[in-house]
Amino acid sequence: MQNRVNIVVREACEKGLAEGVFSGVSAAVSVVQKKVRYRGWFSGGVTRYDQLGVPVNPSTLFDLASLTKPLCTTLCTLTLIMSGKMQGDDTCLSLLKSNLPPEKKYITIFDILNHSSGLPAYFPYFSDFNPHFSKKNILLLLDKILTEPLMYPPKTTCCYSDLGFILLGQVIEKIAGQPLEQFYRQHVTGPLQLAEHLLFLPLDGSVEREKKRIAATEHCSWRQTTIQGEVHDEHCWLMGGVAGHAGLFGTVAGVLRLCECLLDCWRESACHPAFSNDLLRLALQWQSPAGNWRLGFDTPSPGQSSSGRYFSPYSVGHLGFTGTSFWMDPEKEVIVVLLTNRVHPSRENIKIREFRPYFHDYLLERIGFG
Repeated sequence: MQNRVNIVVREACEKGLAEGVFSGVSAAVSVVQKKVRYRGWFSGGVTRYDQLGVPVNPSTLFDLASLTKPLCTTLCTLTLIMSGKMQGDDTCLSLLKSNLPPEKKYITIFDILNHSSGLPAYFPYFSDFNPHFSKKNILLLLDKILTEPLMYPPKTTCCYSDLGFILLGQVIEKIAGQPLEQFYRQHVTGPLQLAEHLLFLPLDGSVEREKKRIAATEHCSWRQTTIQGEVHDEHCWLMGGVAGHAGLFGTVAGVLRLCECLLDCWRESACHPAFSNDLLRLALQWQSPAGNWRLGFDTPSPGQSSSGRYFSPYSVGHLGFTGTSFWMDPEKEVIVVLLTNRVHPSRENIKIREFRPYFHDYLLERIGFG
């Protein structure tokens, strides 16, 4: 079994490299059979296409983009709920702006996690700013989001929203009394010995970085450079590289290990010191009439999921714009992590859309779940 999972992960990744889906990839599958966990790994390609590129290896950091939402912001929220410092039905945005528009006063923590807050998905606010990090720019950006009209009444539907998670990241900092990246390291990754495998790279230089160890992303016309060693997302960059919707970097082992911990907690075979299994299960199994989103986690869309055809309806996961994803299935006890830099050198490369479901189907068919 061990040899088989290694072989199929390598074969699927090599197809993506050959077809130009991405310049670099690190992927892993974790499967439990007869109470034995088997893992397959592959890292290949280069961190960037030009002469500055070096071979991708298991220690290469990838910009996880929106995987920040479930793997950081959601888990930090659960940590604060567990400690009694917040509740899921707490209204929260008044912490950021005292004179909120009336329509936003009753948006709750769970509304944001469930993407049912009424906030729009996205607006390119960054284009109104010069590419320069400052605390003033953070406040201006937050004010733009807080005064943006809602698209729909909260709790009536789900609309995936970066804006909600940007605000939630700031709420966490207010309640925790410390920066998001520090709270995350102290409570979520630190106890699992993953702080060097899942981390933010603040623009202030407080975290040492070796650029060649980090997969490059897009050539950004706003910043006039190819992004490497800094976050790809423009709004997160404007906020200094740390935000609730993006900014997390990770190795394939780091993402897989955290997902294994979550799946084990979900199945009551382990526990995380920061939050209870019951609370985590609430997040992963939350159901709302507003839509199919869990609390911070996505679910497979029938017939068109990026996770392919074989993940059960109970599965949860998430995608990242840069070309990253994870999916975990509590029924099959399977986790698949795919980290790529598909936006390098341009986001116009959308081959990942067809590759993702193919990748997951190929793996699961060949390890016996097809």
